[in-house]
Amino acid sequence: MDLEKLRVEREKWMTWKNIAPLRTIIDNLEVVEARVSFGDVVKIEADLDDEKLLRDAKTLMPWRKGPFEIGGTFIDTEWQSNIKYNLLRPHFDLKNKRVADIGCNNGYYMFRMLEDEPKSLVGFDPSPIYKTQFDFINHFVKSDIVYELLGVEHVEFYEEKFDTIFCLGVLYHRSDPVAMLKQLYKGLDKQGEVILDTFYIEGEEEMALCPKSSYSKIPNIYFVPTIAALKNWCLRAGFSSFEVLETSVTQAKEQRKTDWIEGQSLEDFLDPDDNSKTVEGYPAPARVYVRLIKDKK
Repeated sequence: MDLEKLRVEREKWMTWKNIAPLRTIIDNLEVVEARVSFGDVVKIEADLDDEKLLRDAKTLMPWRKGPFEIGGTFIDTEWQSNIKYNLLRPHFDLKNKRVADIGCNNGYYMFRMLEDEPKSLVGFDPSPIYKTQFDFINHFVKSDIVYELLGVEHVEFYEEKFDTIFCLGVLYHRSDPVAMLKQLYKGLDKQGEVILDTFYIEGEEEMALCPKSSYSKIPNIYFVPTIAALKNWCLRAGFSSFEVLETSVTQAKEQRKTDWIEGQSLEDFLDPDDNSKTVEGYPAPARVYVRLIKDKK
């Protein structure tokens, strides 16, 4: 696969009529010295025109992953992504490792990962709006993170192999989950690991829920497996090790409506009379977090 040709083609996405005006925001950002900290909130302290910054940030809505604080502007994102990150943080060490984040959105997790001092950080997400949000934040952070307008299907062809790949909230969007897991496998170096999360349903049997038309009002959810079924998928893809790290049920404190998104959020996706079910009558969203190892040492 000619990734360079693909990059040139996808860079043209930034000239789309709905994206090009947003890119001018990046071009016109103030050049300032900033102090950056990477706690639950990715915080950027700088002497800025807060009124202009607020207006610019609002123009880049919807903000899904975060939160961020830039000068006097707090970007209260739909997802409190710090909850997921803090859940996973005890389970990885990225120092001097080549790291990829598949479906990286605006880069919140990668900004948090900078504290680990990885050798390199590469984000994959074919979304011009999320790339623009990333560039907005990174203008002040000034990191060496590489953001590729590429998807999981390109990881195996990437110019380098990775020691750790994060793939959070992507698998259920793929109509062939085993094929996607194989792509991740091929993107790893020897003894490489994948940190994966996906929706799951309770049950001991090796089976999966196949939503008819949508799941939590999300149309492109194809399979929601039991953990046993997920393990089989991963072993079939070639991984030598499958380790469950955590499980969690998505709560309103983690995903909710704010002034920084457009449209609906978790409260609209659940049965108003029974929050243990989606509006379609399926089990409410729960996530399993696993570590996959390519080859045992």
